Amino acid sequence: MAHIRPTPRQYMILGLVALGAPLGDTCLSRGMTALPPISLTDPMSLVHAIFTPWIGAGIALLIGFFASYLTALSWADLTYVLPATAFGNVIVALFARFWLHETISWQRWAGIVLITVGVGFVTQGPSLTERPAENAAPSGVQEHETAEGRAR
Repeated sequence: MAHIRPTPRQYMILGLVALGAPLGDTCLSRGMTALPPISLTDPMSLVHAIFTPWIGAGIALLIGFFASYLTALSWADLTYVLPATAFGNVIVALFARFWLHETISWQRWAGIVLITVGVGFVTQGPSLTERPAENAAPSGVQEHETAEGRAR
């Protein structure tokens, strides 16, 4: 099986996948700490929250994440793209610790190290599963094409 390496552009898309969600989630968290608790019984508080700058930025970043995630899934297997999102756990922990000044226990750091090692193993495989070519056309299509050929 040929081992096809992603192009530099595809690596950039994977980078956006890896950074988009952690940045978006961090912005959402930053914005929510400045607001009172939100209740689903008061929908206007939710609307108000959506239009605050940090939360708006977080939503925009998460939309960018989903766009890049869909792009990556168009050329790579889920089992290749998903580890890029798992690596986001490392980035979230770093942002939470150094930007949001949250305390992170050693158990969480140990889990993050295990995730990172696991991602390293997964990225060694091919980015796309090779599937056998389907030479046989569906019977209805083949019969239709044959009938058209005979009519000419």
